[in-house]
Amino acid sequence: MPYTLDQFAAECHRILAADSGLAGREQVRVLLGEVCSDAAFVATYLSDHVSTRQILYEDPELGFCIVGHVEHNSRHSRPHDHGPTWAIYGQAAGETVMTDWALVSPPSEGLPGQAQRVRDYTLTPGSTQVYNEGDIHSPRRRGPTRLLRIEGSNLEHIYSEFFEAI
Repeated sequence: MPYTLDQFAAECHRILAADSGLAGREQVRVLLGEVCSDAAFVATYLSDHVSTRQILYEDPELGFCIVGHVEHNSRHSRPHDHGPTWAIYGQAAGETVMTDWALVSPPSEGLPGQAQRVRDYTLTPGSTQVYNEGDIHSPRRRGPTRLLRIEGSNLEHIYSEFFEAI
């Protein structure tokens, strides 16, 4: 079923209001895969006018955000978590190589923590992945990509920890 942004946001709200835990996030992940596979949705809401991070919707009651990301070039992020919140990544175009990391030592006294690589995998159009609180990951994009990310809370207001790879 094709969605508009308003319909997608309303369905995410319905799911997360009923269950904001792991099962609810899994339902949102599946739904996100559907909208990332919908060419009309992607063309409408992830067009070239979308920036590298643009909030498309922020839920006034539950606080989750639907964020569009349009990358025109390659980009690599350091290993990080999303602090006290979660995020669900959905690949709409291009590919993102994700790396999962295991915590070796936490950050302390203003210094980054240390993490060890666990696995690499590629998100392709329609692929989705949940990162729960404390999950350390890093995305790498070798070229243009378009993705949607559902954030449990607006990450512009959340402190994320960064980690050094060992």
